[in-house]
Formats: sequence, structure tokens, C-alpha cells
Amino acid sequence: MAAAAALLLGTVTGCAAQDGPTGPGRDAKGTATATPGHGGGTERPGGAPGGAGADAGTLPGLPGAAEARARLAALKVAPRGSMTGYDRDKFPHWAEQGENCNTRETVLERDGTGVRRDSQCRAVSGTWFSVYDGKTVTKASGLDIDHMVPLANAWRSGASAWTQEKRRAFANDLTHPQLLAVSAVTNRSKGDQGPDEWQPPSRGYWCVYARAWTSVKATYGLTVTRAEKAELAAMLDTCRS
Repeated sequence: MAAAAALLLGTVTGCAAQDGPTGPGRDAKGTATATPGHGGGTERPGGAPGGAGADAGTLPGLPGAAEARARLAALKVAPRGSMTGYDRDKFPHWAEQGENCNTRETVLERDGTGVRRDSQCRAVSGTWFSVYDGKTVTKASGLDIDHMVPLANAWRSGASAWTQEKRRAFANDLTHPQLLAVSAVTNRSKGDQGPDEWQPPSRGYWCVYARAWTSVKATYGLTVTRAEKAELAAMLDTCRS
């Protein structure tokens, strides 16, 4: 928690963009990825979410539906901004978290069950439930760490005006519901799209997704488009309360 707090204050040093432990491949958001089809994934019937990840799961700082609706109503609506000047290196990740671990490995351990690490903090075994598509993954190489609000989306909704230290904090935020381990295939299909363009295949996760997305945008003072705000409202309507 101390490391996460330091990140949010923009005081973390020694952080650098790194490939994940499985190689230099990158998704549409510039996140370290692995090759699809090698994650040992199995899909649950109907892709329905289950286990700890079915609701709040391991996502930190997730607001309830009522709070999310209030925060959504307060978000500033603005047209989609320009991508001029965007570079993923302006959002340095993954930051060092101590004990040879970086943010990626920290999230893999947090979101998994029975995770074992080697001396370099790389996850060598474990089980992960990908809440986006209802798949159980048994190899870390089949997972990406998704930025709930993608870096490019953040850039065009306000982050272009931030300092690099604030962008570093955003890219490595372990305190708010910004990072989660999901199957590589869903992370790639999402890319940098907003909720009006892409929703998790598992509809049962839409409530949590909208609560998390709204929370991150509100926390960082990012804007939303009209279409984005309307879709978030519709997704929040799937919440039971």
C-alpha cells in the first residue's frame, strides 16, 4: 500500500516501461502481452462470471452502484480529444514495487489463486479467472494487465495536460480500480476503446466495469464523451442495486 500511495503522489522513482515476462509483444494499448492460445484457458458455460472476480473481486477502491451513478452525473462531458503527441512512453510502466516485483507481477499475484513466483518475481504457476470473458487461465502467459481506462483514452480525455509523474501514477495505480489481469484476447479486442465502443463479452460484469471506469475517470478528473456517458449509465442500470 505504501508503494501505491507513493505512486499516486507521483513520487515513485526508478520506474520504466517494461515488457511482461513473456516477451516483447504489445497490444493496441502498448501493454506487454503474450501470444493468444497459449494461456491454458477454459471457458465457463455461457461465459458467466463467477468466483471472487464476479463482483468487486480484487479491484481496490470500487464504489457501489449509487456512488458510481452520482460520480458519473458529475463527470464533465467533452468531445473526444486529439491523439497528437501521444506516446505510451509518456505513461511509464511497469513501476518497481520492491522485492524484484513490478506492477504487472503485483497484479498477477493479487488477482490469481495459488500463484507461485520465481526468484525474479515472475508468476510460474497459478489460476486466474478472466472476468471479461469468463475464462479460467492457468498460465500467466495467457494474461494481460488491462488498464481499465486505457492510456490512449486517458490522453484524449485530459491526460495530455498532465505531468509525466501523474501519468506514471495513473499507469501503475494499485489503489483505485484501474488495473486487472484478464485474458490477452479480450485485452487486445478492447484496445483503447471506451464503453460506447467495447463492452466485456460477459454481460454479468458490466455493472462492475461501469463502476470501475466511472471511478477512475472521476478520480483523475478525466472527461467523457456524450456517447460514453450514456453507455456507462446503461451499464450501471444492470446493477442489482
